[in-house]
Amino acid sequence: MSAIKTVDGLVAAGLVQLSNNLSAVAERYAIGITPAVLDLIDPNDPDDPIARQFVPTTKELVTTPEERADPIGDLTHSPVEGIVHRYPDRVLLKAVHVCPVYCRFCFRREMVGPQGLGTLTGPELDAAMAYIAAHTEIWEVILTGGDPLVLSPRRLRALMERLAGIEHVRIVRFHTRVPVVEPERIDGEMVAALTASGKTTYLAVHANHPRELTDAAKAGFERMLAGGIALISQTVLLRGVNDDVETLANLMRGFVENRIKPYYLHHPDLAPGTGHFRVSIAEGQALVSALRGRISGLCQPVYVLDIPGGYGKADIGAGSITGSDGCFTVRDWQGGEHEYRE
Repeated sequence: MSAIKTVDGLVAAGLVQLSNNLSAVAERYAIGITPAVLDLIDPNDPDDPIARQFVPTTKELVTTPEERADPIGDLTHSPVEGIVHRYPDRVLLKAVHVCPVYCRFCFRREMVGPQGLGTLTGPELDAAMAYIAAHTEIWEVILTGGDPLVLSPRRLRALMERLAGIEHVRIVRFHTRVPVVEPERIDGEMVAALTASGKTTYLAVHANHPRELTDAAKAGFERMLAGGIALISQTVLLRGVNDDVETLANLMRGFVENRIKPYYLHHPDLAPGTGHFRVSIAEGQALVSALRGRISGLCQPVYVLDIPGGYGKADIGAGSITGSDGCFTVRDWQGGEHEYRE
């Protein structure tokens, strides 16, 4: 079975009907569904939460006034091609702009895919590495994209070897969907390629629904943990996918059971054509508050908003306390309010 990358492929797999006019969507945004994802989709469920993440719809052609091509302001903080330097001690290194799957809510959907920004050329990668080497305040390099794990182990090893030669870089972090959507890639060779002498490797697993934590994915997590890679999670809060407390609770517990520390729960970004995925901030805060009372502290993610325009992340889950001048009202997870004086 091969990956689905066209509207015809979607039709052949029974994921969409011939009458659905998706050609305009496909012309603008890339399509990608791996065999592992296809196995998770229930074609008989019109509201299947896995299909909703990966199967395109004509709703993506609806763009609202507040949406923008670069919703979190990557380009504002890109001093050289492939680098985003938004915070003092860390940079993003976007070596590649393709993915094994294409999420319909992707905040970089205007940049990724076959018609996106592409893979860094040799000179561009040299310039990116030179920038990292020249800025001694950079403690962490975050490989993102695109999905960095679409690169071969040979190319990933070469990247890690170059970073290993930069003394002030101590942490290398990968953001990826691969362990969930293409788990067969997480073999011994891949795990070895993600580590380097003198560096601590973290890998952020992107999953949005507990069904994505399959036995094959769990086997990959075990191989990475055994290889010395620390695992954290990232999840996007999505209407119709995980916008209920039970689904989120099961997902976060699933992460912890697999030694993945819940990290970020992202409020959906203002990417073009993604309005049908967005929940309100008030809904998100209510869900996060409900999580606090239902599941262990080990399972709690940080609910963050990437402020449009490139201003960075804000913790927007801290809506349980209001007040000033030493006198506050604190709201518990059941909605009860309590006076707190400093």
